[in-house]
Amino acid sequence: MVNLEWYRTFRAIVEKKTLTRAAEALYASQPGVSVHLNALEAYVGKKLFERTSRKMIPTEEGKQLYNFVVEALERLEQAEQHFKKSTKETVPSLHIGMCTETFQTILEPEVSKLRFNLVAKFGGHQDLIKDLNKGLLDLVITPKKNHANALAEYEAFSKERIVLVAGSKTPLNAVNKLLEQQDLKALSAHLKQQIWYSASNEMDHFRRFWYDNFKSRADFKPNYILPNIGSIIRCLEAENGFAIVPDFLVQKAIAKGSIHLVWQGIKESANTLYFATRSDLQYKEEVNTIKEVFKQKMQPH
Repeated sequence: MVNLEWYRTFRAIVEKKTLTRAAEALYASQPGVSVHLNALEAYVGKKLFERTSRKMIPTEEGKQLYNFVVEALERLEQAEQHFKKSTKETVPSLHIGMCTETFQTILEPEVSKLRFNLVAKFGGHQDLIKDLNKGLLDLVITPKKNHANALAEYEAFSKERIVLVAGSKTPLNAVNKLLEQQDLKALSAHLKQQIWYSASNEMDHFRRFWYDNFKSRADFKPNYILPNIGSIIRCLEAENGFAIVPDFLVQKAIAKGSIHLVWQGIKESANTLYFATRSDLQYKEEVNTIKEVFKQKMQPH
């Protein structure tokens, strides 16, 4: 008998294009995602994806299956959200969305202190805003407004500043000297010869910081492109290499000395962070609790 989770996993792979990103979106392991996909392909008797080293490409059968199931899954999730009972009927369940690193850095340490049930979903801000619009989420943390969504209300609460950092084993004498001399042309040439880390979903940060400060495109490719910023931080700590990341995600590593803050740029590269909620928000008290956690931990510095 077919398992509904197989279809949810299938949808995530189509939309996220890799098993790794699908696993992150589902808050599941990559082997578990592979098991679901293999079981579904065996059940339908069709190959649903062409597997390449970079991404999963749906076959014609895969595209047809996606078109059949995507709307049904959305309607089912809306029904689940509407009718689902919490473990204690008097305790509300708040559904929130944000990127994995933001949750781990800001909210994860506070979860056990909450006096309500919490369901966290991770993904790109565009997908999360769509889920907010459908009533599947109550609150989204996002760096961008979606003006096409009339139901969403946005409240700015902080900024994420994009900064240049390096592992603690990285030689920085030449970089610091060029920064003192304000020789940006030589600094750009020097940095291009170094070891670089970036994240597949954060290349916009990389390109924006480079252009804002050097007035040219970053015409080189990072040595290591990882799934997310959390992976960059773990790989970079106490090692050799550079990365361009939001400052609040590396504050702890900088404080303990495993990562060095190298440069904030001659021009601030920053994103305004917003709370996005629906205009017909139900759980205002619970949402305000989450908002206060973020406001306290992400005060301007």
